[in-house]
Amino acid sequence: MSAISILPDEFEEAAAMAGLRARQNALAAGHSVVFVDESGRYVQELPDGRRFEIRLQAGNPQVSHVVVLRELPALNK
Repeated sequence: MSAISILPDEFEEAAAMAGLRARQNALAAGHSVVFVDESGRYVQELPDGRRFEIRLQAGNPQVSHVVVLRELPALNK
């Protein structure tokens, strides 16, 4: 069965660009961002460019719900 696309390509591109701008703005404002990368890993990126593979520990208080598994190489910019 083939996939059905209900959104025009322009909308998908605009949504991707909005997500990229939100990430860049958050990092520029000094906030870390968490996202799922192309390999399906949860990644936390810090404003200084460091990146970590993480997992979220359910039931922990918000200040300590992130468990760092390992540091990842920085993205090439």
